[in-house]
Amino acid sequence: MVWWWWIAPAVVGLIGGVLLIRGLMALFQGRVFSGLLVGAGGAGFMAAAAIAALLALDVQTYGRLTYERPVATIQTRQLGPQYFEATVMQPGMGEDAPGVSNLYPLHGDEWRIEAQVLKWKPWANVLGLDAQYRLDRLSGRYHSIEQEINATRSVHPLSGGDAGPDWLPWRISAWDAARKYRKYVDAVDTLYGGGAYMPMADGANYEVWITQSGLVARPANDAARAASAGGWTEVQ
Repeated sequence: MVWWWWIAPAVVGLIGGVLLIRGLMALFQGRVFSGLLVGAGGAGFMAAAAIAALLALDVQTYGRLTYERPVATIQTRQLGPQYFEATVMQPGMGEDAPGVSNLYPLHGDEWRIEAQVLKWKPWANVLGLDAQYRLDRLSGRYHSIEQEINATRSVHPLSGGDAGPDWLPWRISAWDAARKYRKYVDAVDTLYGGGAYMPMADGANYEVWITQSGLVARPANDAARAASAGGWTEVQ
């Protein structure tokens, strides 16, 4: 939260309130002109503070509902026909925590990453709670349903994700708290399994992000964008 968005309207509103009270006091004392002038100035300050506060609320709400953060970077290198090596790099979960990088062989045309997701209700997002995730698996995926049924499959377990909101003074498991206290404060929208998949190509880089609604994957270089534009994501 950008605190000055709220401090500035509060200061302006306070000035307006003081001026308005002084204007009313002047009116009661018979100083009509000065009372009206000072009172009008105070009302103007308070109106400006109200407009600024509404603008700050709109900006805060938009920022919170569209907030997203990185989950992983995936790089693919082709080793053979429908056979790739994927490098999955996860960011560190704290300021001093190092990132994690692992290699996984994948058969197929696309990679797919899956995670358990805890989605909060919008009002909880606005108050500061972000969607939580726990990575589950990485797998290869074929375009062809027949190949998906009969060809070589590849799936690998993944770990990593959120334990609790970073702004709390201690690490709380949001997952356990959501289940335990849901009947008292129903801030949880849903707990579900989500995933994202993209085509594999030699030298392609992708970024995976967690939004307030779930996982999203984006091409991060020309090779990835070319693979996406030339395949199943092409707009017909």
